[in-house]
Amino acid sequence: MNDVIKVAISKVPEVTLGFWTVKILATTLGETGGDAVTMSMLHADKHAHNGGYLIGTGIFLIVFIVAVAAQILAKKFGPWNYWIAIVASTTVGTTMADFADRSLGIGYAGGSSILLALLVASLAIWRISEGSVSVDTVATPRVEAFYWTTILFSQTLGTALGDWMATTNGFGFDGGALVFTAAIAATAALYYATDISRVTLFWAAFILTRPLGATVGDFLDKPNALGGLALNRYYASALLLVSMLALVTVFPQRAGSHPSAVRD
Repeated sequence: MNDVIKVAISKVPEVTLGFWTVKILATTLGETGGDAVTMSMLHADKHAHNGGYLIGTGIFLIVFIVAVAAQILAKKFGPWNYWIAIVASTTVGTTMADFADRSLGIGYAGGSSILLALLVASLAIWRISEGSVSVDTVATPRVEAFYWTTILFSQTLGTALGDWMATTNGFGFDGGALVFTAAIAATAALYYATDISRVTLFWAAFILTRPLGATVGDFLDKPNALGGLALNRYYASALLLVSMLALVTVFPQRAGSHPSAVRD
């Protein structure tokens, strides 16, 4: 019997410049949106132990679970399903990291270390189980479960890492954003100039976009005294949402694909 090469259609978008642009907007929206609920609505920034971060986490975790379930149950890739799930992961990541760092008192460095360990463990288990962590293979419910678990950890890590860089290390929100922008640029340079694994570079860039979005979001909505622009969190979130929706509409949103050999 001959091997026949078929193409399995992924449930995630093709990785293009448009993908990265929308991803950065989504991570920034996750920061301002999460802060809008926990800090502006629930006043968790003024009363760290009033349950505001925990309540916000509960709300967004439910939204995330529903969004991912809809994504997994969908028969084929749909851009709106996918990006709703991504935004949900960034908002719950924001509130989870803030809850751990501030309400539980773990701190930015401690929270980042724990989340990094969880992220590495998620990727390792995925790799051992499926033989690859390439997003091109996200075409079955099992692999999708690994994918979204890894994304949740990466989005939560990004919030803690962004806060750690901007606050603990004293870079400020604008300085932190520049650091992560430089790191992403370096990753892109490695992509074009070296033969380093494309899968490794993808995940490095994917993870780095989250602290970039976290620091940019904080720069937009944090008070002037803390180095932010003090923009209204609701207005900033609305502007980011409109921009994201416009780009999802304008940029081509095609499903990724990968070849797979099957027995004829």
